[in-house]
Amino acid sequence: MSSILTNLTAGAPSDIPTPTVGSHGINQVELAVVVFFFLLVSVLGFLAARWRKARQANHLEEWGLGGRSFGGWITWFLLGGDLYTAYTFIAVPAALLGGAFGFFAVPYTIVVWPLVFLFLPRLWSVSRKHGYVTPSDFVRGRYGSKGLGLAVAVVGVVATMPYIALQLVGIQACLDVIGISGKGSSTFAKDLPLFIAFAVLAAFTYTSGLRAPAVIAFVKDFLIYLVIIVAIIYIPTRFVGGWHGIFHTVSTAPTGKTKLGFLSLNEHNGKANAFPYATIALGSAMALFMYPHAQIGVLSTRSRNTVRKNLAGLSIYSLVLGLIALLGYMALAAGFNGTATGHLGGNPQHAVPALFDAVFPSWFAGVAFAAVAIGALVPAAIMSIAAANLFTRNIYVDFIKPDATAHQQAQMSKLVSLLVKFGALAFVLGLDATSAINFQLLGGVLILQTFPAIVVGLFKRWFHRWALIAGLCTGVIYGIVVAWQQKKFGADGKTVVQEHFGAQIAKVPWTHLYSYIAITALVLNLIVAVVLTFVFRALKVDSGVDETQARDYTTDEGDEDLPDLIEAEPALAEM
Repeated sequence: MSSILTNLTAGAPSDIPTPTVGSHGINQVELAVVVFFFLLVSVLGFLAARWRKARQANHLEEWGLGGRSFGGWITWFLLGGDLYTAYTFIAVPAALLGGAFGFFAVPYTIVVWPLVFLFLPRLWSVSRKHGYVTPSDFVRGRYGSKGLGLAVAVVGVVATMPYIALQLVGIQACLDVIGISGKGSSTFAKDLPLFIAFAVLAAFTYTSGLRAPAVIAFVKDFLIYLVIIVAIIYIPTRFVGGWHGIFHTVSTAPTGKTKLGFLSLNEHNGKANAFPYATIALGSAMALFMYPHAQIGVLSTRSRNTVRKNLAGLSIYSLVLGLIALLGYMALAAGFNGTATGHLGGNPQHAVPALFDAVFPSWFAGVAFAAVAIGALVPAAIMSIAAANLFTRNIYVDFIKPDATAHQQAQMSKLVSLLVKFGALAFVLGLDATSAINFQLLGGVLILQTFPAIVVGLFKRWFHRWALIAGLCTGVIYGIVVAWQQKKFGADGKTVVQEHFGAQIAKVPWTHLYSYIAITALVLNLIVAVVLTFVFRALKVDSGVDETQARDYTTDEGDEDLPDLIEAEPALAEM
């Protein structure tokens, strides 16, 4: 590491040597720091089961929603810890290695907060009034359709599974750089830390439910903020010219010529990027809170006002994400370029961990890697709980055991959460990182197709339930087929390096435009739903019974007709 630091200080950024990741053996200091923080959060995860425990602990609303008792501070850290994952820390900077197009994650998180501010308080209110635990519960009640609830639940579980697996990719990237999976490492030695991490995660999630990630999120967010602030201030000082030197280096080809469009959305690699950039930012914003793990943090809050305050305040994370993205340019300027001929072996996911390993002292690099690892545990726990709740309420109760007691529902959800986590573990160990990433990107295409049923339904019950099912299926099928057809090309623009699921952008049928596949699929989804709604109404097909009323969408804690919560200590609501 010392030779790299010398070059960072005294030489041009393009002259920085690029050693092979893992070639230096296991960095004992980095590993020790990561293990320390992992043990710390593991203890906190188990202790969370005793933290202001409700009297009815074995209840789905308690285990899966924290008793709907979380106040402002807890919710703020929980949502931040849920939405900004380990993969955010790894993938967003890695996307910048390909140019400014990768910056779409920043505007989409700016767009998302005013968007969800409009409908998530309504989802909280109606869910609190009727005891809905999942978005599929709401859809079933709103449209009087277990079939539509099932469709939304299946899409939610399928889209969430690879998202959990992607948290492992973030952990793996750090372990690779630390040296756990370096040359000479056996498959067992490489995978054992992941088995241990997910075994502990499964254990404390099983015992503590949603309270575990809520507590751990405090540690995770603190570490993330610390690492980002230090990185943004310290790393540029190691480059000649500071930020100017970084941007100059990343925008200049090895020949000394400026790389056209690399730092802008002008035509780059033969394509105009403005419309694809806009659609992927908009589509990602619309899809984010369709994920069940994002909604579970909202449904666990104490009051409607808590939801509104948090959605307003969470925009600060968009600023942090912008700073995280800039790490990609720093890594690129330092020579960590992720090309097949470079030291990363064609894996851009190693770029930021490799940068930290090269620039920071070992102890602080360990802190950074711990932030990424804990940033995987928090969302993975929440995602597994959300997927388990969907299965329990909208498959097990609706179709298998309608008379399941609250205790039986909680036990089933706990069991399914274990299966989901280890299913995700098997998923990522059985596939390479690229395949896991592709399936997660496909998950975004799928989950956006639930937007009409959930969001439109929160304001107006206009669509026919069977039309929504048909539209959802159409969008899902179109999205899968088109995403499967996309090839990924090499740097020359001609060589195919990946046959399927190679891109999120595809040509819009019958136009010259390129768009985010999820948006095109959603448009097709809506067209089918609108047309069939008119058809089914003309044929007088039963539209189901709406169990909600208009006033249910504005109800708040303290209203007289609300059902009682699981009894917990009142102090919980103060945080």
